[in-house]
Amino acid sequence: MLIKADDLSAFFAKCRDEGFGGISEVILPEKSVYNSDLTFLTVLNGQSGYMLDGFRSVDPVKILFYKTREVLSPEKYENKKRIIAGIKACDLKALEMMDKALINEDFTDPSYYHWRKNSYIISCDCTDVTSACFCNLHDENPFPTKGFDINLTPVDDHYMLTAGTEAGEELLSLIQKEFTLSEISETQSRLVEEQRKKIRAKLDEQNSMYNFDSEKLSLVKADQGGWKEESGKCVGCGACTNICPTCYCLILNDESSEESFIKVRSYDSCQYNGYARVAGGGTPRPEMSQRFRNRYLCKMVYMKENPGIDGCTGCGRCIDACPANIDMRRVITELKKEPVLTSGVNA
Repeated sequence: MLIKADDLSAFFAKCRDEGFGGISEVILPEKSVYNSDLTFLTVLNGQSGYMLDGFRSVDPVKILFYKTREVLSPEKYENKKRIIAGIKACDLKALEMMDKALINEDFTDPSYYHWRKNSYIISCDCTDVTSACFCNLHDENPFPTKGFDINLTPVDDHYMLTAGTEAGEELLSLIQKEFTLSEISETQSRLVEEQRKKIRAKLDEQNSMYNFDSEKLSLVKADQGGWKEESGKCVGCGACTNICPTCYCLILNDESSEESFIKVRSYDSCQYNGYARVAGGGTPRPEMSQRFRNRYLCKMVYMKENPGIDGCTGCGRCIDACPANIDMRRVITELKKEPVLTSGVNA
């Protein structure tokens, strides 16, 4: 089904202004005032500057479900339904990983679960890429195939709507109550396929010099000297893990007083010098190279084993955020060239 771009904007405004369908908040990628090529996830406020297509936002969608800082006790969750629109395939993959880690038979994070069940996800095809994007190296595409309630594909001055869940079908029915939808033509369908092939080809070309094949075994066996060399520029700032859409290591702080019991969760990073330090002062990874290696193995190996999905989505945010300009694609490619098992390598 097709909807006019203006009608879709009107639908978002109707939700925000009238609580249409019980939805009271709409979050969209908004263009940065400093760089119009970049977007940040922002609550719809009636101003212009929103962009549904393009490439992924600077901030990962994770921050809307697993907040950078959040009071866990006492539990105080806002009772509202929201739409999060313009999400790209890399962030959908990240949510899939986060769901497996935080909503399962052994454990369910109450805050994360609350926001997941009260959010509609409207994704959108990428119509451009950044120089850091590399989802194709994980055999993924820059257009969603699953994980969305509704996906948007730009077609001229319309969007093609594709429902992916029962919630998406309900949302589609809600849209049809107020706005006219039309059938997509064969010509428009071919245009969609051409657009998708073009953007995939652009990714393949820009990442042609990198090699991710069989990275699991190669990275595990990579010589410790290689890790020391590659980590030489790392300052341990944690930017890569804080911006990563799948990192969920945390610090739980007690901020209680005589009057109240308060527990606050905030992000932690395996790249920090004090990460995993125990009360006696010992730490399993005292060297920067060991912490640097751990992050790569966590993303490429450990998360594949548990919870069973890639920990890296190829979004490239860690590349953009790194003050030392460390490129994950290059590091993996270099370390895979001559894997040599070194005795005594810390896991």
